[in-house]
Amino acid sequence: MSRVVLMGPPGAGKGTQAVVVAARLGIPHVSTGDIFRANVTEGTPLGIEAKRYMDAGEYVPDSITNAMVRDRIAQPDAEPGFLLDGYPRTVAQVDELAGMLAEHGTALDHVIELTVDVDEVVGRLLKRAAEQGRSDDTEDVVRRRLEVYFEQTAPLTAIYAQQGLLVQVDGMGSVQDVTARVLAALGA
Repeated sequence: MSRVVLMGPPGAGKGTQAVVVAARLGIPHVSTGDIFRANVTEGTPLGIEAKRYMDAGEYVPDSITNAMVRDRIAQPDAEPGFLLDGYPRTVAQVDELAGMLAEHGTALDHVIELTVDVDEVVGRLLKRAAEQGRSDDTEDVVRRRLEVYFEQTAPLTAIYAQQGLLVQVDGMGSVQDVTARVLAALGA
């Protein structure tokens, strides 16, 4: 059983690691972005509600996000475990997730935070922005996004550290090297 939350700043390679590590562990990679898109595409009641906010360019309320995550981790394929990517993002969501799992008599096993060299990640994100033609991703914008990430996740990582669940893994290096470090941290 592996119930894992994967955290990391933009540009840390979190999405790549989430897919590779979940496949290696034989558990579903549960990305909130994917859940949103699936619910909207399938026209579920939650998807219809979320789409109203997304179309208006507004933040989808926690109540909808929480309900989507609750539904996804209750699916049979997530019974042996899951790797959550993009959730929780707030202290309230940390509590909500703990409650969801407690209802099933389970809890998180690990919270992995990919740590990065900020200057190297800024370079990585600027290169990606140039390749994708995203001229609005200036160095100031990228650095601000990283600042916001650290401000918002510091309280979450502090909670998980207090609970003895947080393991920080060096997110720098090749995909294979980082994967090996993540799997080692998970004891896999």
